[in-house]
Amino acid sequence: MNLERALLELIGTEEIEELELENVKVDVDELIFEIKRAAMAYQLAQAKQLPVSRTEEKKEVYAYTPPVKTYKGSVAEVCLGATKADGGTRGKVVKIGGQSTLYRFEGGHKNKPIVSFDVFDIPMPSFPKSLREFWGDVWEDPADWAKRAVKLGSEVVTLHLISTDPRIKDTPPKEAAKTLEDVLQAVDVPLIVGGSGNPDKDPMVFEKVAEAAEGEMLLIASANLDLDYKKVVDAAVKYKHNVLSFTSMNITDQQTLNRLLFDAGLPKERLVQDPTTGALGYGLDYTYSIIERLKQNALKGDELLQNPVFCGVTNAWAAREAWMNEPSWGPREYRGPLWEILTAITVINAGADGMMMLHPKAVKTVKNLLAAASGEDEGDGELRYEDWLGGV
Repeated sequence: MNLERALLELIGTEEIEELELENVKVDVDELIFEIKRAAMAYQLAQAKQLPVSRTEEKKEVYAYTPPVKTYKGSVAEVCLGATKADGGTRGKVVKIGGQSTLYRFEGGHKNKPIVSFDVFDIPMPSFPKSLREFWGDVWEDPADWAKRAVKLGSEVVTLHLISTDPRIKDTPPKEAAKTLEDVLQAVDVPLIVGGSGNPDKDPMVFEKVAEAAEGEMLLIASANLDLDYKKVVDAAVKYKHNVLSFTSMNITDQQTLNRLLFDAGLPKERLVQDPTTGALGYGLDYTYSIIERLKQNALKGDELLQNPVFCGVTNAWAAREAWMNEPSWGPREYRGPLWEILTAITVINAGADGMMMLHPKAVKTVKNLLAAASGEDEGDGELRYEDWLGGV
């Protein structure tokens, strides 16, 4: 019988306060006695009639209950699009926002985040090859572009009227409105309509666009502190549309602009916020912080921030890592979509309610992740990054 067995036999059968060994020679580098642990192991083994060498300590199992908080405020629910019954022509509406809790597991999330494909009113030769291969054959016609976007699963389409910029084509507002009408006839999903970013031209374009799409509940993108926001609000209210409130990563500016839009007559349930989206490696950490603070402050009771958040995830393509020909960074056909995916996942985790995106494979991946997170789809397990982008 070896020393360990002898000790265990002795400890397991008698009450011992002191143990003295005589005439014992032990040739080891280090000797440690754990008398109490050994005694427990022996007694447990005897009770189960198991060999001592196979015993394990008993483990207790604790149930985990996620902490659920109660919040003072809530986020307004905004409806994009209007069906025939509501004065529009859309086949369905899409609702965003409506949270009464910060986290989904707390039970206060009514609507999951949505994805909108970007469509431009003129060709985009500056697109990287991985985007041109999907859109190059339809970008001469925004209506065809929108049709393909819907076929690829777009819940909403964002039409950017960038040709209206005086420095590009200076397309007249009336002609821009005709382009919108063509897209409205081509697809039946809700639309977001953006201008060129020119502060003088955009309000005039939005007036014509709002009139041409009366009752459709567009999301006009956008009103900001640098243009005539009141003219934008007047058109939205008169013709029944929503307004995107755009600021540049500044909570105070967002509060100020939202207050001005409300004071100008925009109903609370018609406002969506865009705090600006910096791409991965180009300000995404600031974007995350701003969105998180917007949602936290809204739920704490700040009435000026209690509106959904929509993000321009397409900005990920401005990152040179998404398109630059640098072999050491990996293949470009993967880098671009992955840059967009990771930017989208980040803003979703921060609390975004919607995202404008460009690459079909990136959109498909993000929609799959959203389905898995909401319990609609269990997913396919862990994949290589190449497999993330398989098939559209």
